[in-house]
Amino acid sequence: KVSETRGFRPHRHKALYQPRHCSCCGMAEEEEFQQQDSGAAHAAPKEAGQIRKGGFIMIKGRPCKVSEVSSSKTGKHGHAKCHFVAIDIFTGKKLEDLVPASHTAYVPFVKKLEYQCMGVEDGFLSLLTADGGMREDLKMPNEMDMKPPGAQELSTKIQELIDKETDFYVIVQSSCDMEQIIDIKMMTS
Repeated sequence: KVSETRGFRPHRHKALYQPRHCSCCGMAEEEEFQQQDSGAAHAAPKEAGQIRKGGFIMIKGRPCKVSEVSSSKTGKHGHAKCHFVAIDIFTGKKLEDLVPASHTAYVPFVKKLEYQCMGVEDGFLSLLTADGGMREDLKMPNEMDMKPPGAQELSTKIQELIDKETDFYVIVQSSCDMEQIIDIKMMTS
């Protein structure tokens, strides 16, 4: 009763624990639910005012590279704001967002890997990984659902190098469970 006299009120939102019934005996089990923002597993939180030009940011659920950042000063009503202009790293589309500088934005985890290109069959590249394994699940850039900027030129260059039997690497960029070939690199002898 002490908590009631001090103004304690139970949390108004749904509980984080909801009962689940076991399929074999019907007994209730507890299952934990956690709320996360979209893309949280593929991105790290960062104060919006700390994100700079050339860095990465999630805008509308898409991983983007920041091309412009401008800040407004704290006004009479509210926080200083950051205006981000960024390019989607997979489609090349320009996206914009306005975020209070002290609020949290999300920075995607972006990784680039090099694979030695061995050939192409039915639009899929045969790639040799660093540990000697093979990957045959990446399409030529011009055959992807979301074509990167310059996809046709890059695919033509890859095909020419394969036809000449030249040794080269493809550079694969990955983020948010998506990956695509973004460039090539010649092997040095």
